[in-house]
Amino acid sequence: MAGWAPPQLEDFILTERLGSGTYATVFKAYRKKNAREVVAIKCVSKKNLNKASVENLLTEIEILKTVRHPHIVELKDFQWDKEYIYLIMEFCAGGDLSRFIHARRILPEKVARIFLQQLACALKFLHDKNISHLDLKPQNILLSSLDKPHLKLADFGFAQHMSPRDEKHVLRGSPLYMAPEMVCSRQYDARVDLWSVGVILYETLFGQPPFASKSFLELEEKIRSNQPIELPSRPRLSLECRDLLQGLLKRDPKQRLSFQAFFTHPFVDMEHMPSARSLDKATSLVSEAVKKDQEGEAAAALSLYSSALEYFVPALQYETEAHRKEALRSKVNEYVSRAEQLKALVASSNRALLEQGCPAREILKGRLPEPGGGAREAPLLCRPQPPHASAGANSERALPKWCPAGARWATTPIILSQGGWKGCFSLWLERGWPAGDAAPQPRYPSSGRAACSAVYTVIEGPPNSGVSAVSFPDKLSIFWFDLIF
Repeated sequence: MAGWAPPQLEDFILTERLGSGTYATVFKAYRKKNAREVVAIKCVSKKNLNKASVENLLTEIEILKTVRHPHIVELKDFQWDKEYIYLIMEFCAGGDLSRFIHARRILPEKVARIFLQQLACALKFLHDKNISHLDLKPQNILLSSLDKPHLKLADFGFAQHMSPRDEKHVLRGSPLYMAPEMVCSRQYDARVDLWSVGVILYETLFGQPPFASKSFLELEEKIRSNQPIELPSRPRLSLECRDLLQGLLKRDPKQRLSFQAFFTHPFVDMEHMPSARSLDKATSLVSEAVKKDQEGEAAAALSLYSSALEYFVPALQYETEAHRKEALRSKVNEYVSRAEQLKALVASSNRALLEQGCPAREILKGRLPEPGGGAREAPLLCRPQPPHASAGANSERALPKWCPAGARWATTPIILSQGGWKGCFSLWLERGWPAGDAAPQPRYPSSGRAACSAVYTVIEGPPNSGVSAVSFPDKLSIFWFDLIF
């Protein structure tokens, strides 16, 4: 419109328009007393507000005033005059996630996972406060910058304080990202946010949401359909990623993944997401590893080095300063090299024990014979792990007839070099297993085999276990075995 000018605000200079909606326009602005302070100002026209939009605006201000989180856009202040209400907010130079996706058509799974972890971190924070966003979509997810983007959840106009048992009946959100129950039954709860997360992840990986349509009638038909959401075969996704998508995109909210299952899902893996805490955790673990290494406990040191490396990798991803990043990468390479040396040492020690006649079952039990006839505690690497979701039925699984009295199932991690799993497998199992038991192939479950029911690489991990580790190409892998001992 010719001659149109942005609103005037006493302490700020409003410049370019960043976006606009039914009730508000967002501008980039500078503080007059400090031109280096760049903000985004949401200008809400009072004359366009109805009762519902006033309530939404008040809710947005109330929520943003009380939350401070690295992945939620910050409300710095709010003001008003006769014509406008102004929300002065953190400026995000990277635009929104929708533009980011469309500029690249699709995102690699690795990038999509990092964004998902950041979104999950924000949702976990909100979920703990019983806050539901109710309008999750790529347009409401901002990026701090384009070169090193950090996700920022924004636009809380439809957000509500909702406990897990609360139900709502008012239609909110954007149809492409709305859970089916919001349209079909108009009765919904906080789980609608999980559906929206699934749609957003789907769009990042495949370039468009699952209900992409040419008309509203076509969209409504897809939403009301009972057909399950099918995932395209290309691009190929990891098993964990596909499992998460299928769990989130369940039309029936009762069958949909729960919040707890989402936060602990192996693909989300919030424990190992890049964050300010990653380096602290890695440093703590590597200090323990060095101590065990100096004390001559090779297997325990190897396990601790491996655990530390699981945090060093996200710490590298989180670090933005080039000099510090290069120094950290150099230290990580040192730890990887030392872990390789310890791996070879542990393998040779176990080989020597087997050659001396120590049964493989005793090694797997973690009770290694001492020269004096006693036993010492097993290193962490060899100890059976606590039961997890994929092995929850182990205790109920029937044992083969040849098993000795007192034998039982357990899931045990074994660390070895990439491509070297067969040698390690035969080393551990060449004594104690009956002849003819075929070794399973890595990364694929092998049902029907009594001695070893499944092997998983570190990239996949035990399905639905929440257990995660990191792989270093041509360096280390962790293989998970369901073993009888």
